[in-house]
Amino acid sequence: GGAQQGEPNPRPYAQVVTDRAITREGMFKTHRIGSRLLFEIPRSELGKEMLLVTQIARNTLGSGYGGEPVGNRVLRWERRGDRVLLRNVSYEITADSTQPVYRAVQAANYDPVVAVFNVESYGPDSAAVIDVTRLYTTSNPEFGPGSGLRGTLDAGRSYIERAVAFPRNVEVEATQTYTVTPTAPPGIPEEFRPLPRTASVVLHWSMVRLPDDAMMPRLHDSRVGYFSVEQTDFGTEEHRAAERSFITRYRLECPDGQTIPCEPKQPIVYYVDPNTPAKWIPYVKQGIEDWQRAFEEAGFRNAIVARDAPNDPDWSPEDARYSTIRWLPSTIENANGPHVHDPRTGEILEADVNMYHNVLNLLRDWYFVQVAPLDPRTRTLPLPDPLMGRLLRYVVAHEVGHTLGFPHNQKASSTYPADSVRSVSFLRRMGHTPTLMDYSRFNYVAQPEDRIPVELLVPDIGPYDKFATMWGYRPIPGARTPEEERPTLNRWARMQDTAAYLRFNTPGTLGADPGDQTEAVGDADPVRSTALGIRNLQRVVPMLLTATEREGEDWADLNEIYQRTVNQWRTELGHVAILVGGVESQERLGGQGGVRFTPVPRERQAEAVRFLNENAFQTPEFFLDPQVLRRIEVEGAMDRVVAAQRAIINQLLNDGRMRRLVEHEALSSGRSYTLADLLGDMRQGIFTELTRGGAVRVDPFRRNLQRAYLDVVNQKLNARPTPPNPLATLFGAPPPRPAPSEARALLRGELRALDQQAASALGRTSDRATRLHLQDLRDQIDKILNPEGQN
Repeated sequence: GGAQQGEPNPRPYAQVVTDRAITREGMFKTHRIGSRLLFEIPRSELGKEMLLVTQIARNTLGSGYGGEPVGNRVLRWERRGDRVLLRNVSYEITADSTQPVYRAVQAANYDPVVAVFNVESYGPDSAAVIDVTRLYTTSNPEFGPGSGLRGTLDAGRSYIERAVAFPRNVEVEATQTYTVTPTAPPGIPEEFRPLPRTASVVLHWSMVRLPDDAMMPRLHDSRVGYFSVEQTDFGTEEHRAAERSFITRYRLECPDGQTIPCEPKQPIVYYVDPNTPAKWIPYVKQGIEDWQRAFEEAGFRNAIVARDAPNDPDWSPEDARYSTIRWLPSTIENANGPHVHDPRTGEILEADVNMYHNVLNLLRDWYFVQVAPLDPRTRTLPLPDPLMGRLLRYVVAHEVGHTLGFPHNQKASSTYPADSVRSVSFLRRMGHTPTLMDYSRFNYVAQPEDRIPVELLVPDIGPYDKFATMWGYRPIPGARTPEEERPTLNRWARMQDTAAYLRFNTPGTLGADPGDQTEAVGDADPVRSTALGIRNLQRVVPMLLTATEREGEDWADLNEIYQRTVNQWRTELGHVAILVGGVESQERLGGQGGVRFTPVPRERQAEAVRFLNENAFQTPEFFLDPQVLRRIEVEGAMDRVVAAQRAIINQLLNDGRMRRLVEHEALSSGRSYTLADLLGDMRQGIFTELTRGGAVRVDPFRRNLQRAYLDVVNQKLNARPTPPNPLATLFGAPPPRPAPSEARALLRGELRALDQQAASALGRTSDRATRLHLQDLRDQIDKILNPEGQN
């Protein structure tokens, strides 16, 4: 990327752009001459800001996937004498150009030089002709494949593949070949280290001129969920640098002379990757156009449309002018929806939804585990294509929502009463979650007797989606600046005060809001909803064998779905645990009145711990089906159960949770659920056998649970302090905080009380395994309380 050797020596145009050149006209001309690529940049394009979007077009197996984004940045071409400079442009700090401080901002935000090129020749209108081959075929961090492929680039095995120019953009593809040396853990002998390998990747770069008429940005509001661009503005009247935040959104405008409702001058268009399996294309298109209903609330009809990829050799899904639903041949069970926006205003310029092939497998498993008792179509796997298509449509719509500017809203599902998501009439009107952007998958709270139509088990565009689309996209007549829009936007956001289902996640909850949970349905009442969810899991287990058994095939499906069923049990129990030390929240800004965070009432927290004692810390007998277990493994059931139980113990004794319980007690004048309450209730539930009357016997599953409890407490009392993670610090994560000293005293007191109970129980057992277990508990308690001198 550095300057070429020697002084510039421009030559006559015909000697540089010879008759061998393959030329394309566009924003600036591209000339292919053998292995070289020349740009002919007219004076009108110098100084213009352009967005560089880098994507992987093709790859070596194991080095990423075609269609994956690499990064984007703003660039600017400048001419200095007979040289052309390529600069990287930042908008992180700004100021009004009429303010005196503007000069200081420019000095503090000097645009770095990415590359320097000698002018080879001048074309008509003094257009500078430069050789940019090395920009795409040698090592340059701004033009490389990013962190996904680390190695040494070999310029001798790297070359330009394609260059095409269009009126507002230039598209280039090149093969870059790397020698990659895999990393190995420290201490691995040389002879066992992985050998270097060769990886080639075809990168696609779109260089797109940013809009000349920048869209008026819309100010971000923490009460409504939008991705945003951040700027630090030094040119305001505030007594500090103002942090300005604008939402990311597409530009939608009515045709000249029209007002909403209207069809937009330019709709949002998503193309379907021609590599998508043909049977899924109709469902992909439906997932895109499901958002039309939301945009109607913003005043735009047919605002978003799905189209087949055009039959044009110059069309490319990596072209940053086109938004595309990509189908990637990957075993990753996921999908994602990034977008590219103008950093000046937040205007979304293009987006690509990446659908990894095996997301279909994930959807199959989720649907079966969560709602198989409610849908007769799940009785035998694989699921029928119409059902799989509907599930795929749901995921496409969710990821398209991200590309429209919407982040996750995990709070949404907790704004409906738990009983309402079992009502057919309510579900027809509202769905089981107010938004597709929640991770509230399929309605596992509903019961077979509720007779919910199967089409209502899958999320759809909800009232929050319509509200958020209206808030971000609806034009505000008469407003000429973002500040003039603020009163109307504030009035719209205040609709949340009376309609809870329009609310968004509250910033700063630190995971303490039991209504802000992933993978939850009906989490307005996690205890009741989890109890109903467990009833369905109890129905699922007997269905596993019949659904997965196929003549001549192994038990891989049975093993996989059984594991997911246990994981679902663990997930739903975790929704209950968050009530302990939890806070109910609503984001409020100045003028709304009321607090943002309110501790969960004592009674609800105590109820949650009772539920966990009865459901998490009692052995889940319904999972222990020998007909399943003896087909998938020779052993493992006990480890699987105790791993889930240990996770719940860790969740309840999370340092942050204990800190909150201590603080809430200090501020509540005796009305809160305390850390002492939690520890005492857990001891009662986990060690029930020691306090109830009669002979004492502890079965193997419970012995595992009790040992796990002591392991967790030992970690809390005797683990060495965790040093700060340099990587986490680099990305702004706070350093780890120790457990409150109050917790240490209470945990030690619990161990002493437990030791006394174990000693008393020893005299009431004739079971040898139980007696040895109780003796071992006492030994372990002694080691935890007195770690010095212990082996």
